[in-house]
Amino acid sequence: MTFKVDPPKAPRAELLVAALLGGATVAALAFIVVLAADRHDTQLLGLALGAAFARLAAALIVTPKLGLPHEHALEDRPELADPGARPDLAIPVTRRRLLAGAAGAAATALLAALAVPVSALGPAAKDESPWRRGRRLVDEQGRRLTVEDIAVGSFVTAFPEGADPRALASPVVLVRDDPAKLRLPAGRERWAPEGILAYSKICTHAGCAVALYRKPTYEPTSVPPALACPCHYSVFATREGGRVEAGPAGRPLPQLPLELGPGGELRAGGDLSASAGPSWWGTRR
Repeated sequence: MTFKVDPPKAPRAELLVAALLGGATVAALAFIVVLAADRHDTQLLGLALGAAFARLAAALIVTPKLGLPHEHALEDRPELADPGARPDLAIPVTRRRLLAGAAGAAATALLAALAVPVSALGPAAKDESPWRRGRRLVDEQGRRLTVEDIAVGSFVTAFPEGADPRALASPVVLVRDDPAKLRLPAGRERWAPEGILAYSKICTHAGCAVALYRKPTYEPTSVPPALACPCHYSVFATREGGRVEAGPAGRPLPQLPLELGPGGELRAGGDLSASAGPSWWGTRR
């Protein structure tokens, strides 16, 4: 039996495979960079990861068709001088190394792109809380808030002055109630001057923003005031220290102690009563 070896296609075939693998590597690295930069752009992340897998798939399709020499068996051939001899089917060493290196880089980058988001599923390292005693509360424009800015029945979002408003523990919601009706946990009797209460704006269920305030128009026939998360409708009793009244949240909404400064300025009396964020981050105390 004789063997006929078709010469491999033009060197550009291997270069095409290497280019596709290189493109997959670059796209996978772009995915990691965007994710590490904390840019929550799902379209950009999807485009990068999709491009990586598309180029890898193209390389796998092209490789067996263009990248390797083909061997055909022919009958009725004279005996070889050396029966153990075989035609040299090896791809040139330089091209083989090129393809192997490109494949290794692509595989490493894709595995890293898959491992990075998976590693973020466990308990997260929580940002240090920006709240300290004496830190002023400001609105979204950075204007300092006073007692007069918080009316009964209002819902105001506030941030710590001079801190990063994007930090998880930064945003709080302010509501005002009748001080005589508050039933705060022991030790928090002075946390709500003139009936103004401050709670973390991050829901303890899934980390959504608490954006609803239930204020009854006629309390004798209604339920008491409460904050609510519109995502899965966890409800937190504002008069009782953020106790979970309804919904899937696993712990109370963290409360921020307040104190009044000169001119009725609202200031933090200390840190939040618990870590901000969802319970599945391991933030229970």
